[in-house]
Parts: sequence; C-alpha cells; structure tokens
Amino acid sequence: MLGTDLHQHERHAGLDAPHHEILEAENVSLRLLLEQAEIDARKLLAQAGIDAMEREAADKLQKLILEELHHRIKNTLATVNAIVSQSLRNVAGAEHAQRAIEGRLLALGRAHDLLLQARWTTADLGNIIRGAIEAFDSADTPKFSIAGPEIRMTSGAVIAIAMTLNELCTNTTKFGALSVPTGRVEIAWALDPSGQRLNLTWTEKNGPEVRSPERRSFGTRLIETLGRQLKGDVVLTYEPAGFVYALNVPLASLASTVSE
Repeated sequence: MLGTDLHQHERHAGLDAPHHEILEAENVSLRLLLEQAEIDARKLLAQAGIDAMEREAADKLQKLILEELHHRIKNTLATVNAIVSQSLRNVAGAEHAQRAIEGRLLALGRAHDLLLQARWTTADLGNIIRGAIEAFDSADTPKFSIAGPEIRMTSGAVIAIAMTLNELCTNTTKFGALSVPTGRVEIAWALDPSGQRLNLTWTEKNGPEVRSPERRSFGTRLIETLGRQLKGDVVLTYEPAGFVYALNVPLASLASTVSE
C-alpha cells in the first residue's frame, strides 16, 4: 500500500517513473561533479602551497646571492682603493687626485648600498639624493633642500646619478656654495608636460662669486659623460650668483615606474 501510495503521489505531482529516474540520475551526476570539484580544489590549494614555498625559497636564494655579490663588490672597491693609495703614495702632488678617486669609490659603494636595499631592481631618486648628500650635509644647519616626485630608477641610472651627485658635492665643498658657512644647495626635479622627460637641477646659492673655469676638469668631463650615458643633456651654468647643473633626460633611461 505504501509503495502504491508513493507512486500515486509522484504521478499526482507530475513525476511519473521515467522522470523520477532522470531526476535521480541528474542528482547522482551533480553529486559526482561536486565531489570532483572538491578534489580539484584541494589539488589546486596544495599546488598553490607548493608554489608559494618554491617562490619563498627562490626569494631567499636570490637575496643570498645579491648579498654575496654586494659583499664582493664592496671588497673589490676597497681593494681598488688600496691599490690607488699605494700607487700614488710617493707621487709628488698626487694628494688631490688620491682623495678624488677615494671619494668616487665611496660614492660607488653608497650607490651599491642603495641597490641592495632595493634588491638590485630599482631605487627611488629621492633616496639616492639623500644618500649622496648625507656626508656633506649638517644635521644642525641643513645645507640642502630637495624636492620632487617619487621616481623609481634602474640600477644603471642609480650609479650614474649617485656618481654625479658625489662629484657636485665634492666640488661645492671645495670651490662652491658649501665652501662658506652661508652657502646652500637646492636640488629639484620634475617631469616635463609630456611626462616623458625628467628635468633635474642643482642650484647653488649664497656662496662666493662664481667664475667660469679656465679649463674643463676631470670632474666636469665625468659629469657630462655620465649624463650622456643616460642619453640626457647636461648644461653647466657658471652664474656669478651661483653654479647651476641641469640634467634633462628621457624618463625611459631612468625609471621603471613613476608616481606623483
């Protein structure tokens, strides 16, 4: 009786035997699909965990390699510095050249420090400038003012800019604005209206009266060469009120990304 009543109830509900069997088959099929989806999901999660572990291991290995490379580069720079010192020790009148070379090697070392912090990919222009001027600035009476947007620079550009700034800092402490207590340096950079080029200026103020040099020094040639390496234009202006360095360079030669 119970089976008869159930069969009659299904017929009254519009579910005759063939439709009932189809529905049961669809339920089974749906259950199997859900089970397979659950299995696939577990596999994907497991694979994601494996991939994450592999990426973490690769990151650790890359960090180790970069640190070892950095260590070797710093050792090489120290060795070169020692060779220069030994070679020029007994050369009459070479003290200035020796100090200049040592300063440039130190600038290279600081540039590599910045690159290591940025994992040898990019570094921010503002951080490069602050790192380059730190040894020449005064905590009590700041000698520099800097202003400009965040710009990420590739490793080659980092070294070129750091070397240029070191040369400018060295020159201004010897002959320019920072050779006197009242002197100041303004460093500013901005993108041009097209957003394709960067304009960077170094402007010295409140220093001694400036005169054009009678000859182009090695430092001047180095600054110009570094600008050309970045496919940029370098203009050096010897105004009586203060020396001005201006670099106009394609952004593509410097940066990977820019944010205002």
